[in-house]
Amino acid sequence: MTDHPTPPAPSSPDLWSSIDALWTWLDGNRPLGGKEGLLLRMLKLSEEVGEVAEAVIGATGQNPRKGVTHTWDDVQAELCDVVITALVALRTLTPDTRETFTRHLQRVTERSLGPSTDVISG
Repeated sequence: MTDHPTPPAPSSPDLWSSIDALWTWLDGNRPLGGKEGLLLRMLKLSEEVGEVAEAVIGATGQNPRKGVTHTWDDVQAELCDVVITALVALRTLTPDTRETFTRHLQRVTERSLGPSTDVISG
């Protein structure tokens, strides 16, 4: 684990374009639509969070029967899956995903750090 952020790769994909593309692909390939499809999209987030827990347990060797089965890199990857899944779920609820998320991040940041904090717009 590192305590400092890693700079993005020079050719990293645009976050919001990628979320839109993933949403479009998933929406075109879902077996259930309507309320059931919406609920399943939201439940996918719980599945991904469970995979984070599994990776943490595996990275720390907390299951004596299995021992160490994961690395902290696995935990990072699973956390990324949670973020992606949450943003795709948000995109399922609103096409204004970027604006909705940015406004909410600003409110949370101001609530936590004070109103003078400037959120980086993306």
